[in-house]
Amino acid sequence: MRKVGLIAVREFMGAVSNRGFVIGLLVMPLIATLFAFLGPRLMTAGRVQIHGQVAVIDPTGLVAAELRVALEPAAIARRQSETRVRALANAPSALRSVAGTSNPAIDRMLGDAPALEILERPPTSDVQQEKAWLTAPAEGPRRLALLVVHPTAVSPADVGSEYGTYDLYVPVNLDEQVETTVYESFREAVLATRIRARNLDRRQVEAVMRVPRPASVTVTLGDERQTNVGFNRALPFVFAGLLVFGIMIGGQTLMTSTIEEKSSRVVEVLLSAVSPLELMAGKILGEMAVSMLVLALYVAAGLFLLLSFALIGLLDPMLVLYLLIFFLISYLVFAAVFGAVGAAVNDMREAQALMTPVLLVLILPWMFGPVIARNPNAPLSVVLSFLPPVNTFAMMTRLASNSPPPAWQVWLTVAIGVLSAMAAAWFAAKVFKIGLLVHGKPPSFRTLVRWVREA
Repeated sequence: MRKVGLIAVREFMGAVSNRGFVIGLLVMPLIATLFAFLGPRLMTAGRVQIHGQVAVIDPTGLVAAELRVALEPAAIARRQSETRVRALANAPSALRSVAGTSNPAIDRMLGDAPALEILERPPTSDVQQEKAWLTAPAEGPRRLALLVVHPTAVSPADVGSEYGTYDLYVPVNLDEQVETTVYESFREAVLATRIRARNLDRRQVEAVMRVPRPASVTVTLGDERQTNVGFNRALPFVFAGLLVFGIMIGGQTLMTSTIEEKSSRVVEVLLSAVSPLELMAGKILGEMAVSMLVLALYVAAGLFLLLSFALIGLLDPMLVLYLLIFFLISYLVFAAVFGAVGAAVNDMREAQALMTPVLLVLILPWMFGPVIARNPNAPLSVVLSFLPPVNTFAMMTRLASNSPPPAWQVWLTVAIGVLSAMAAAWFAAKVFKIGLLVHGKPPSFRTLVRWVREA
């Protein structure tokens, strides 16, 4: 055990003292920060206010006037304000207090409202000729849309039948913001027209139809907090992502260091002092310590953010414990495979062929992540929870979902995971013992199985 500990310390110090490790540790937070601050700016960079004309054919003779009012800048600004309120409805209270009722970042994402000029066409206008108006050359304002109101938009043809709507014709590559603005404005205009046609009071109608959607309250042990939908949706993917990220850091470094030591013949010197099993165990434990260090830093940063936004009460502390348990199991399984691949090949190019199926298996839980998170108790989710080596990822996703599985399924997954880790370690030890001293043609999977039988 002393030799295994020395090798583990050597691997750990060699990894954390590397400048690339420090850079890699900061890459993810840096990318997240740049995305948070630069993303909205890049999305809206160079965006200018859209100016243009919208032709309207209104057989009812009533909607066009209301549509002109609904497209006024003040009316569009009011609707944008309502959109902003809805966008912040599910945000944490700390974020709402910072954003306030007017936030420049949100305003930039919403963009400036289009300045649309209404051109009323006669009700008897030919629609095909008006379509040609959209594509005809013009030196003035852009021709953005043709809106044809249905004759039954204000009053249905028969009692009990449905109301009509409108047809919208647009040129090629129209900005989506224009179509959205036209729809919202038409909806407001036609509702006002229908209400007026029946001599109703709009404020009373809106009051009757208004049913505010209350914010749900999440009940935890000893506390109650307003539910955050975005937090609940992101939590399963965050925990599954931490598992994948931690395994990739330690596993890739383990494989790379093994290949370098084998190609440089350093491993032959090491094998004169330790056994292949001791060398493999020391490498796995050393890189596991590196992965756990990175994982601890990211978990600590996440907990700090949750505490800052007063969301820490929404996180079940047991999830952190399960994350540690499933990380240890998953890491031992995949690290054994990474170590076996590193011992079997001679350079990184040869390793890519053997690593492709391993990486596909590692990414597989992400492919099924949305399905598992949406319905964590579905047959597929339950089966994946007991299917190694993806069982730990599936179970972690289910635990972080809104419907955690029963305890017996969790501990059955742990038991299956431990058996899988033992089997992977046994297989890797056989390959490690022979592969370290074999050079030449890279082995196939059949060759690896033969090595296991011979070792």
